[in-house]
Amino acid sequence: MNRTTLSLIACTVALAAVTGFAAFDPPAASGTSAAGSATERPVERTGLLCPAPSFSDIADTAYTSFTPVTQGAGSGGKAALEAATEQSADGKGGKGGGKKDKAVLTPKPPGTPAVGDTSGSDTPALIGTADGKYAPGWTVQETTRIAAGTGSGLQGVTCTPADTDFWFPGASTAKGRTDYVHLTNPDDGAAVVDIKLYGKGGALKSTVADGITVPPHSSEPVLLSTLTDDPQTDLTVHVGVRSGRVGATVQAQDDAGGGDWLPAAADPAAGLVLPGIPKDATDVRLVAFTPGDDDADLKVRLASPNGSITPAGNETVHVKAGMTSAVDLGPVTRGEPGSLILTPTDKAVPVVAALRVVRGKGSSQETAYIPATAPVGRRATAADNSAKGTTLSLTAPTANATVKVTASAGSGGGTPATKTYTIKSGTSQDVSAPTGGKGTYALTVEPVSGGPVYAARTLTGSSDGVPGFTIQTLPSDRGLVAVPRAEQDLSVLQR
Repeated sequence: MNRTTLSLIACTVALAAVTGFAAFDPPAASGTSAAGSATERPVERTGLLCPAPSFSDIADTAYTSFTPVTQGAGSGGKAALEAATEQSADGKGGKGGGKKDKAVLTPKPPGTPAVGDTSGSDTPALIGTADGKYAPGWTVQETTRIAAGTGSGLQGVTCTPADTDFWFPGASTAKGRTDYVHLTNPDDGAAVVDIKLYGKGGALKSTVADGITVPPHSSEPVLLSTLTDDPQTDLTVHVGVRSGRVGATVQAQDDAGGGDWLPAAADPAAGLVLPGIPKDATDVRLVAFTPGDDDADLKVRLASPNGSITPAGNETVHVKAGMTSAVDLGPVTRGEPGSLILTPTDKAVPVVAALRVVRGKGSSQETAYIPATAPVGRRATAADNSAKGTTLSLTAPTANATVKVTASAGSGGGTPATKTYTIKSGTSQDVSAPTGGKGTYALTVEPVSGGPVYAARTLTGSSDGVPGFTIQTLPSDRGLVAVPRAEQDLSVLQR
């Protein structure tokens, strides 16, 4: 083996530890690994992107930043959130006239939430970076209250890292809907993005011939109805990045039924879990899409506190290749919290899916979205919780699981508190989160033993009789990265 090869190996290991983007298998759950297999290390740098929260002048937005305490993390570092404004080549600023906006908050050291707020329609998208001890599991929540008008109610989104491929089943260009896809570019070079729309009859003809350019350090909201002349009630949006990378999130707003953020669904897979349907949901609509050439037939199960049931009349759903399918499940939870589990009836065909969830009726209703999500993994984190307005949902679709839930100290002080729960196979449980602090706090979810666990967090807050709520799924907080471990010191090898 020559020195060039050794250098490449060393660089790969270093890059994995710094960025957290390595794709090696994690070690065994017991923490033991064979020589030469992967080991886990805290990430040393991470980035998050928060979309511009609202176009409403009467919107109030709260931001919460939290980094969980991670064993083995460094002692130094910092974290910051800055406005996404286009920068000139000399770094003095383009849009915004070179003026540096005041940060909405200053992140605090691991274990303590930091909070900040803004109001109005001119709040920009935010670009966040964290390194050192601030990086592992860094989570930022954006929660907006809109008093009236389109999208009124509670809207929430967990800020996400940049990527190059996103699927959004559940969007719409129908009358009464105003859906935007927000694209944020954190890098020094422009990003070129392609947006493709798929309705019930397949791909829609787009009015945009070329890709959409997102300048450096900037954010572009794209109104979906301007991309097609064919209104669709149920739409799947695919965002593919031709060059560069972006953060992408859909803001779905209804003139009559409120609205919320629709985050990207988990990567296409044959089996999907959509956790955290509230017990008082008055209507649940499943939207699914398969990007391949084969149709998909899916078995539909609802995991409830007492086991899994098959919704009457909706035992299966057929998803035609390249076409968006939608099924109205009605008040499927019927007074008990639940999570939807989709599995192939026969042939395994990758699918993406999301749920549109409604609470309330008539003029007093609000909407939220639950995309199919990845399991918790080693740990998941949710910021911006309160003693009365937070519900945590845990689902174990295939096997019993033991889960540790920790509430951090609050933004106003206090001490962390931990509870352990056992979730039976095939069930979904709403658990009472522990509280040990004053003010806003963060939750971490850590599986201890058993099968995979899926989680979601619901925030509620009624205003003038409208049951405002928002739901965020809890995949891994990306605090740890798998790094290959060498069997011997490669530096001693010669040509």
